[in-house]
This record gives sequence, structure tokens and C-alpha cells, in this order.
Amino acid sequence: MIIKRKITEPLRAALQHQEIWSSVDQGLIKCWEVGRKRAEEVPELATQCINGELPVLGWKGGVSRKLLKVEKFGSLKYLAQWQGLRGEDLDVDLATERVLTCTKTKMTVTFTPDQAKYVSLI
Repeated sequence: MIIKRKITEPLRAALQHQEIWSSVDQGLIKCWEVGRKRAEEVPELATQCINGELPVLGWKGGVSRKLLKVEKFGSLKYLAQWQGLRGEDLDVDLATERVLTCTKTKMTVTFTPDQAKYVSLI
């Protein structure tokens, strides 16, 4: 299932927790909306994202520096927020991995629906 939403659509308001996180979109629309708001509040962060950087955000997927292992996994929620920060339409496939390379660190991040790939068990 692909979750899409146009950047021209207004932000949703007065939603309950269950409507946000337990609906078909699994909270991706909310993450994208948060990205849109943060772009207005922190324009420098939006610029980093527009430039292809993958800064550290509230979800797994951001990179602050180059690591020895140049590949890592990230959350689709990160991807949705990143698209919002960039001012893009939301476009996330819940069944497909998407690979992006950070222009700043050259780290490759695979955004995946498989939470086991990016959650630490420690």
C-alpha cells in the first residue's frame, strides 16, 4: 500500500491518538505533517533536507557523521518526516524499501517497513 498526500493539502487538526497512529497510514501522514511544520520553524533543517542530507530527527534513519559501516536502516516514519521537511508530497510505500544516500556523510540508509532491521534489542 502506498501512502500519498499532496503538499497543498491542509494539515489535519483535532485527531485522536488512535486515528493518528493506528490508521491505515500507520502515522506516516502525521510524521510528514510534523516535517512540514518543522520546515517553517527550523528553516536551516529544511535546507539540509532539500540539499539531500539525512539529519538526525526523531525517528531512526538520520546520520550525524560517517560511520565505519557506511550502510544502515531507517524507519519509514523518518522518510515521511524528511519528505515534509523538503516540502514534497508524501509518497511512501508501506511494502517497499527505499535507499537514500546522505549528501553530507555519504552514508547509505535503507528505509524499510521491517522494524526489526533498525530497532536495537539492547
